[in-house]
This record gives sequence, C-alpha cells and structure tokens, in this order.
Amino acid sequence: MKIDFESEDLHAPLNEINMTPMVDVMLVLLVILLITAPILNSSISLNLPKDRGLESKNQNPINISITKEGQYFLEQQSFKINELESHLKLIAQDNISSQINIRADKQVEFEKISTILALSQKLGLTNISFITAPQ
Repeated sequence: MKIDFESEDLHAPLNEINMTPMVDVMLVLLVILLITAPILNSSISLNLPKDRGLESKNQNPINISITKEGQYFLEQQSFKINELESHLKLIAQDNISSQINIRADKQVEFEKISTILALSQKLGLTNISFITAPQ
C-alpha cells in the first residue's frame, strides 16, 4: 500500500501550537515555588506553639518575631524595643489599619509579648494576629 504525499502538505505552515513544553515548564516552576516558599518565610528560628486557627487573608502584614532569648525582629531585621517603637510609629502614620502578625517562640516570657501589644495599642494599631504552627 502506497501513500501519496502531495508536496503542498509537506510545506504547509503549522496551524497548531504544541502546549506540552509550556505546561511542563509551568509545572516545574510551580514545584520550585512550593518548595522554596516555606524556606523564605521562616529564616528566624522559632519554636511556635501548635494550634489550629484561621488563615490570614491580608496580603501585606507586618511581621514581628520574638525569639526565646527575647530578641525582637521586624520582618527580618533585629531591633531593640525602642527602635521597634519608632518603626511602628512610621507604619501607624502610613496606614493605621495595617495588620500586625506576632510570631513568638513558645518559650518567650509573656512580658515580651505584652510589651508589643501595649505598644501597638498605644500607636492605634489594633489589627493584631498571633501566628502559630499548624497542628
């Protein structure tokens, strides 16, 4: 059985785009994102208490971390409490409804946490959440 191919069919332009390589690349990028996202979020070593809570819907919260040694971090930068107060004043001036996420090691003295709460209340920042590790 002989199949005749016309020369017009061999030189005709492709009317389809092969989507398989693009989908493969997107899946690889998704896997890389899923692997690196938890690493980027937890560069400060904390032993968070385990509890079940609601997921935050705020896109740009201000993260304050407190280590078991009592060190304060605003985002990834270490601060003393008076330096932290001046940074929070600037945040309160820009947007009083900013969400504050407090990540405190479970061995932190409550005095350290209450200092942040009192400072936030004094500045008018009342949208405060505590971040815990999932159960």
